[in-house]
Amino acid sequence: MHPADSSAGDDPISLRDFAGSLARDAGRLAYAGRRAARDDAAALGETTKSTGTDIVTTFDRAAEAEIVARLRGARPADAIVGEEGTADSGTSGYAWFIDPIDGTTSFVYDLPTWSCSVAVAHQGTMLAGAVYVPPLDELFDAARGHGARLNGDPIAVSTETDLALALVATGFSYNAETRRAQAARLAQMIGNVRDIRRMGSAAIDLCFVAAGRLDVYFEQNLNSWDSAAGELIAREAGATTSNFSGGPARPSEMLASAPGLHSAFVDLLTTTATAATPL
Repeated sequence: MHPADSSAGDDPISLRDFAGSLARDAGRLAYAGRRAARDDAAALGETTKSTGTDIVTTFDRAAEAEIVARLRGARPADAIVGEEGTADSGTSGYAWFIDPIDGTTSFVYDLPTWSCSVAVAHQGTMLAGAVYVPPLDELFDAARGHGARLNGDPIAVSTETDLALALVATGFSYNAETRRAQAARLAQMIGNVRDIRRMGSAAIDLCFVAAGRLDVYFEQNLNSWDSAAGELIAREAGATTSNFSGGPARPSEMLASAPGLHSAFVDLLTTTATAATPL
């Protein structure tokens, strides 16, 4: 067992620190592999999943295996849900959501916008989460009721209230037809905001909202592991999170924004909705 794993208690602070240790160590493992493969694309072991643009690499699998092995050693009764195929049912009521490399396309292209995301819920309530960005050596984390942090320091969302000055991030589907519809929505939207960014990692986008680096983030058709940690971190930093109509946030419709922009952005999503079909 990893030396730090024996202290993985059930309180949110302990769970946050454990999640951070898992995310950081697995992220560094993946980053070391990417550095070693810098001049050898074949070493990435690149294959595809749902579509030809949905990439998975040897290091996605290795990072997930590292996290899963430590979880099974420290908390064998917990459930584990991982992007790369881990699906362990548990008996404790705790469930871990793992995205070993969120932003694999950025990872493959050696861009710095990829992350390792780990979150834990109890009976459906998210308690703690961590997102580590290896190229930046930045660890975002949060414990329910205890705020959000970046490398141990408290963070808070933007105070922007003018939608015209909002920097907005989003992501796109792996399905080409859906991407076209999403781009059509952005074409209607871009004149109403400061500008649009597309990082390639939902977890990073949510954390950047938490840190005030972005004012708004929205995306459709995520998976639970994409947003579990980041949504909690954004919320604990003071963001308003919801679906596109202002109801509870869910992976299929994820919106996180500065509180002073939320209502106006929901209205904007409503007025541009017809451009976003089909989904």
